Parts: sequence; structure tokens; C-alpha cells
Amino acid sequence: MPLTLLHFAMMLRSRVLLLSLLLTTPVFAGDWPWWRGPDRNGVADPGQNVPTEFGADRNIKWSVDLPGRAHGSACVVGDKVLIASADEEKQLQSMHAFDRSTGEALWTTVVHEKGMTQKSNQKASWASGTPACDGERIYINFITGDAVYTTALDLKGKQVWQTKITDYLIHQGYGSSPAIYEDLVIVSADNKRGGAVAGLDRKTGEIVWRHERAALPNYPSPVILEAAGKVQLFLTGTDKVSSFDPLTGKVNWEIEGATTECVTSTPTDGKHIYSSGGYPKNHVAAIAADGSGKVVWETNDRVYVPSMLVKDGHLYATMDSGVAICLDSATGTEKWKGRLGGNFSASPVLVGDRIYAVNESGDFYVFKADPEKLEIFATNKVGDEVYATPSICGGNVFLRVAEYEGEKRSERLICFGE
Repeated sequence: MPLTLLHFAMMLRSRVLLLSLLLTTPVFAGDWPWWRGPDRNGVADPGQNVPTEFGADRNIKWSVDLPGRAHGSACVVGDKVLIASADEEKQLQSMHAFDRSTGEALWTTVVHEKGMTQKSNQKASWASGTPACDGERIYINFITGDAVYTTALDLKGKQVWQTKITDYLIHQGYGSSPAIYEDLVIVSADNKRGGAVAGLDRKTGEIVWRHERAALPNYPSPVILEAAGKVQLFLTGTDKVSSFDPLTGKVNWEIEGATTECVTSTPTDGKHIYSSGGYPKNHVAAIAADGSGKVVWETNDRVYVPSMLVKDGHLYATMDSGVAICLDSATGTEKWKGRLGGNFSASPVLVGDRIYAVNESGDFYVFKADPEKLEIFATNKVGDEVYATPSICGGNVFLRVAEYEGEKRSERLICFGE
């Protein structure tokens, strides 16, 4: 093929792919529409002006009270900020909408009542999932009673549908977030009773496809990424790394290659996906995304709960123990490790060349995504306790924090920005 025709064919393919993504994937400029952001990889718009210094007495645009105790992050779409809550004392699991500019409460919808009946890990919550929004409906997963349900609300908070996904036996807790792809909302619920990953019709809640999973405890959210030249749905854990066709649920490939219990959402560099886990062994691994079954490299680093970031040939992570780490993403070679402090459950977010990461004690670090060394720009105190991952869009940081007065605990949703 002549060079000019080759260039034309490549350009046409790129435009067709872009048009396809625009038509089928509801990504909104300046929004954070679901778990891990618009590209599902923890990477925020690099062009936005996000402050590096903020806290209890600076760069707060608004702050609102939230009931109960929960760990789910905010979803930000259009003029609304959406977040789930769980009030164990009143036995209510709810969704809330706030005005994005002012924090004014728009509505609260109770999704489940009197369903917090099982015992869970002390670090778990009854609303650990992040909602997803396609601009028409809001989707949220909750465990209530002995089962996991996905619920759709309209933008005014009215319930559109509710679908049972699977029976569920709590081992540590439940926190899987829904993922939107084309006409489907995709949800998962691995557990010791035998879990499932399923694709539901976004309009009706009808189960379009369903794949049974092993009867093992596991915690990741389904993540949809383009890797090895095609869109794939990835789930790690239950002793496997699995790739599915997100439209049909058909298994693309599956290998032995992860621990039993995983939490993190898998990132990709387009060629590999990166798995991490913490039980029964610690590991970080690079796995070829082409279905060859090749584990390219593996380390014994413990990145159990926080998800990882990929940037310019390097893998960045905040380890559970409060240490930041940078690895060569092609080889697994350690570039550096550096102490931040505390323990981490929230996942870091990348904004340009800055990584925003908050620990469980409310210490919010901003450091450089630099393979040469750990360079910390700022350390901010934002609260007494944080488990939720920040949502960063439109120049603002949206974060659920908890504060204590003696033994009394209260939660707030804060919008930080200049």
C-alpha cells in the first residue's frame, strides 16, 4: 500500500474509533462520571488548575454534612455531585445529589432500609461503591440483607429500576462500583456463596448477560479498558486474571495469575494490564493483555487496596503501608520507594505530572510523577479519617472526609478549589 494511502487508512481508522467512542461512551468534559474517572484509570484532565495546597482552613469552596459512615467516592456529572451514604443507626442506604457549584442539597433518595444485617470488617462500610452516571440515569450497587442489588435513579432521584445481582455472604465487605459501556451497566459481586459479573440493560435493568464466578471472597470493581487493540472488561482475583467481552460476557481469556482476594482496579499501558493483591500473598504483576497468558514480571510489593497509576512507561502506587513506589512498567524494576506516612486505602489520582493521594488519617499528599525520585509538593490535613478516593475535575477536588469530636464521628463531602 502506498504511504499516502496507509496514512489515510490509519487516519480514517482513528476517526472511526473516536466517533464510536463518542457515540457509545458517555464521557463528559470536565466531569468525573464513575469510579476512577472518565478513562477509568485514575487519570484526571491534565489541563485543569487544581490547587496543591488545601485543607480545613484554605481553598474550601463548600462543605456539606453526610449521614452515617461510608467509603464511596463522589460522581460528578453536569451540575450535580452524586454520592452514596449508609446510616447504620437508622438502617438507611441512600443516594444524595448536591449542586456542584454551591453544595446545596438537591435531593436524597433512600434506596434500601433495614438491610445492614451481616457482620463485616471494621474498615468496611455499607456504602463503599461509587455511583456511575450516563447523563440520564444514576447507577449504584448496595449489599442489603443477603444479596447485592443494582439500582438506577433518574437525575431527580426517582427510582427507575432495581435488579438483584446475586446472593452475597460478607467476608470482609462489599464495595464494587458499576461500570457503564454502550447500552449496558456492568456490575460484579464476587463472594463465598458464588458470585457473578453481569451486564444489565441501562434503561430497564434486565440482565443481558451473566457470568458465574468462583465461590471465593474478592472485591474489585469491573474495569473496561482498551488493551492489545480491543476493548476488554477485566476482573482480577479468585486466583485468576480474567478478560471478558463487555458486550456479551464471553471470556476472552483467563489465566492463573492473581491472588484470591484483590481490591484494586486494573490499569493498562495498552499492552499490559497490571494486577495487584494482598491475600494470601502480596504481588504486583504485569500481564500481557493479548491473551497469551504471559506474566511478564512480578514483584512481592503489597499494593492491596489502593489502585495504581500508569504514566510514560512507569507504574506509580501508594502502598497500603504508607510508602509510595515507582516501577518500570515494562520490566518491574524498582525506580524508587519513599515514605509518605500513615496507611492508605484511597487510590491516588494523576493530574498532569502530579499525583494526589490521601491516607486514612486525612493527610493528603501531592507529589510528582517522576521516575527519578519522590518529590513531595505539599502535605495537607483535610480531616481525621479518609477512606474514599478523591474525584478531581473542573479544577476541584471532591472528597468524603470524617472528623471526630471525642468518640463522636461525623462525615462531610468537601469541594476543594481555588
